[in-house]
Amino acid sequence: MTGIPAASTSPGATDQPPGTDSGLSNGLKQRHLSMIALGGVIGAGLFVGSGAGIAAAGPGIVLAYAVSGLLVMLVMRMLGEMAAANPASGTFSVHAERAIGPWAGFTAGWMFWVELCVGIAVEAIGAAAIMVRWFPATHSWMWVLLFMALFCGTNLAAVSNFGEFEFWFATLKVAAIGIFLVLGVLAIMGLLPGTSAPGASNLTGHGGFLPNGTNGLEAGLLASVFAYGGLETVTIAAAESEHPVKGVSKAVRTAMWRIALFYVGSMLVVVTLIPWTEKSLGTDGPYVAVLKHLDIPAAGEIMNVVVLIALLSAMNANIYGASRMSHSLVMRGEGPRFLAKVSGGVPRRTVLASSAFGFFAVLLSYWWPDTVFKWLLYMTGAAVLAVWAFIAATQLRMRRKLEREAPEKLVVRMWAFPALSWVTLFGILCVLGLMLRENDTRVQLYATAGLVAVLALVGYLRQRVLAGRAQHG
Repeated sequence: MTGIPAASTSPGATDQPPGTDSGLSNGLKQRHLSMIALGGVIGAGLFVGSGAGIAAAGPGIVLAYAVSGLLVMLVMRMLGEMAAANPASGTFSVHAERAIGPWAGFTAGWMFWVELCVGIAVEAIGAAAIMVRWFPATHSWMWVLLFMALFCGTNLAAVSNFGEFEFWFATLKVAAIGIFLVLGVLAIMGLLPGTSAPGASNLTGHGGFLPNGTNGLEAGLLASVFAYGGLETVTIAAAESEHPVKGVSKAVRTAMWRIALFYVGSMLVVVTLIPWTEKSLGTDGPYVAVLKHLDIPAAGEIMNVVVLIALLSAMNANIYGASRMSHSLVMRGEGPRFLAKVSGGVPRRTVLASSAFGFFAVLLSYWWPDTVFKWLLYMTGAAVLAVWAFIAATQLRMRRKLEREAPEKLVVRMWAFPALSWVTLFGILCVLGLMLRENDTRVQLYATAGLVAVLALVGYLRQRVLAGRAQHG
């Protein structure tokens, strides 16, 4: 598989416990981690992709985001329990290796790496498209090259640079959506000049709350689930913060209100103010449509700036997350040993490797947009769900082990264990089942399953080879 490093062992890798990230700095301050946790849930998918969900589910998109948000909140709680007990930049990959076996850590880790690297490409292309609209005389490749160089350089310099960029990106995103929510609530109450309270007419009219029935709700649920991707980055960043356990604990415990406010709240504002049948929700995006409805000057350009910030933020975070995940894998002997070197507290070689693969994916989008790049997107289409399934299965095994061996490490506890853990895993499997009902998502599911199968096979064979070597001295 292109871009997947071959398994190898590095000297000393087996002498370190899984997850030991030797040489990484603790350069992230608590304010960095707090804003990464806060802004990490606000991605470009929320501002743009939610329009497709509204078209499918109507006002029922609020329910779809609430259900998927609950699932994500449970996954984050499970991940938070493990991350607070054993902070590591390899996060769930490290935990899967400890609880299930080396093959599981290998599979989950490299799959997440591929997902993030493809994400880097998608975000770079999206950000470049916005810049070309603003500067028509320029070409997309110029902006892609600029953004790749900027964030690769930022991540090469020091982890504090990544933290500082994300701090301000998150601040701007939170401020933007905060202003949107305030304006929306004022308009719903009829307190904004030039507006009248719409009441529940848009929620119950135009075909009712679920105009397309349960099929529409299912489509909206699928659209909303993938908008939550990227929340795992905060547990990766926590390992390089001043107070890892405190940071993870705080981030997980505030996940509920962040999801409720930013996602469910904003969707409720949108479908309350504008009929779900309004064409501008799909053409302009839900947020631009609302701002135009409220006669906010330059609404489209304002949201383009916000979307650009969200894309650049995700790009920066993906380079960081991919580099730390691959570094953790290499340190555990599950990747090329020449990538293991750390200098100045930064794993610069994995930063370069992750950025290079992301840039190569961009080139694939230009060379073979309808073949190779399309299949690359398909292979990572359900990756976030596969990662969540690994997290759920790992936590079910890890919790029992922690209770026996180190109960004092259970600073964050999954609610109603093991019942809710099993419910979470079942919920993830249900969403995967829903993907089988649509042609596009079915192809994505099959392609992702193929990637998982290949990685699992490589990881299992590697595990058997290493076990055989150990037995024979």
